[in-house]
Amino acid sequence: MAYWLFKSEPDVWSWDAQVAAGEAGTHWNGVRNHLARKHLMAMKRGERGFFYHSNEGKAVVGIVEVIREYYPDHTDESGRFGMVDVKAVEALPHPVTLDAIKAESALAQMVLVNNSRLSVQPVTDEEWALVRKMGGL
Repeated sequence: MAYWLFKSEPDVWSWDAQVAAGEAGTHWNGVRNHLARKHLMAMKRGERGFFYHSNEGKAVVGIVEVIREYYPDHTDESGRFGMVDVKAVEALPHPVTLDAIKAESALAQMVLVNNSRLSVQPVTDEEWALVRKMGGL
């Protein structure tokens, strides 16, 4: 099973909005970066990812699960990009800030540290376990 990180600006789509979407979840649309698209295409139903608040807060705040695999993004007029659907699974008891992640030497190679602008990123098994632990899970 692969793990992921989904970045969202909280004033556009927040963790609270994701939670409010309930079991039906919501689509993760608007991705227009080719590498991020490649990651979306690789996702399988049941895989999990961190929900990361970017710009404001800059922290991992929750965990989501992929509930629908890659399909066309209805907001993309070019037809080149797609999306997945995700649902909220659980909040981190203690949000894990970008500063805390950068301060942890074991996370020095995490994509979030080295390519923080990428909106959808892979997370290794080791990174997944450590960030969960840092967040109180």
